[in-house]
Amino acid sequence: MLGDLELFGLSLSGIHTSLTLPQLGIAFDVAQGLPFSLKQKKFFITHGHMDHAAGIPYVISQKALLHEPPPIFYMPESLVLPMTEIMNQWEKIEKHDYQYEFISINEASEIDINPRYFIRPFSTVHRIESFGFTLFSRSKKLHPDFQGRSQSEIQNLSHQGQDVSQTHIEPILSFTGDTQIEFINKSRWATEAKTLVMECTYLDQRKDIAHAKTWGHTHLDELLLLLDELKAKDILLIHLSSRYSIAEAEKILLERLPKKHQDRVRLFPGQ
Repeated sequence: MLGDLELFGLSLSGIHTSLTLPQLGIAFDVAQGLPFSLKQKKFFITHGHMDHAAGIPYVISQKALLHEPPPIFYMPESLVLPMTEIMNQWEKIEKHDYQYEFISINEASEIDINPRYFIRPFSTVHRIESFGFTLFSRSKKLHPDFQGRSQSEIQNLSHQGQDVSQTHIEPILSFTGDTQIEFINKSRWATEAKTLVMECTYLDQRKDIAHAKTWGHTHLDELLLLLDELKAKDILLIHLSSRYSIAEAEKILLERLPKKHQDRVRLFPGQ
């Protein structure tokens, strides 16, 4: 749980990655179009590898079948044209015109979810163009200049047209998708979110850091060096290599994580 928001999904390296926040109607990546992602309204695609994005046509098809509003996909610019061409071919195969939106993103993008929440992309470091996403909360708070004044005085000032509040934004959740550890240097807010959902594909020396970097991934050895610097209260590790069982991975984390970080860093999803 992220406050009153529930995070739900699956992630396994090379197989599937899709996480959702059902209360907000959003998904980060779609894997092959897993059932729990189909009801979402806005889809944030980190990159075009099939274990993250192959389900885009299926999601679109299901939305049409169920007579739901056309889905909106936010994705790297380099993915928009290829995915449009893929959908054109599916329309020819099925003899059906689909309704959807593919919207390109960059680091200056800001996407409103509702009046309380919005999302900003941040650049990541993978073998192809890739982004992560940070969910922000937005709220109004009393301006510091008026703190200490009585409620009636503040109300009077407000009735007189004085703006007594200011907008406060806070990073709630960051989701990296596939990336090398260097994403940490790409965005200040990515690692300041209360919860950081980041890939950590390899956990021991069966595959070393050099191998991880070759494939655009992160190794636990790299994360261990940076844990003291990361501000996130909770760090959820995704995209685990299928060479580890969940039980084995949790045992490795217990053995390798410093005690002060063991409650903070955990697998998602776990057992």
